[in-house]
Amino acid sequence: MSAIAGPSTRSARLGLRATPEQEGVLRRAAEVAHKSLTDFILDSACLAAEQTLLDQRLFMVSGQQYRALMDLLDQPAQPNEGLRDLFSRKAPWNAA
Repeated sequence: MSAIAGPSTRSARLGLRATPEQEGVLRRAAEVAHKSLTDFILDSACLAAEQTLLDQRLFMVSGQQYRALMDLLDQPAQPNEGLRDLFSRKAPWNAA
């Protein structure tokens, strides 16, 4: 699912300031991409935002790293005194 929307659905206004150099680079890139400056900036910003959000949930690992993780997950649970203590306490929002 992409957060990039067409021009007819735009209703929010965003403001930003840029140096003349930044503006020049953005305008040149928009021209090369055959997009308006607004479309180029919004598309680029949304792609960067989506990637940032995906990076919070998706971890790329090698096959060897994946196998090592699966091996750890397949092992039987070990007693953990810290978890036992944590789960024996009432949650702060329930303590009253």
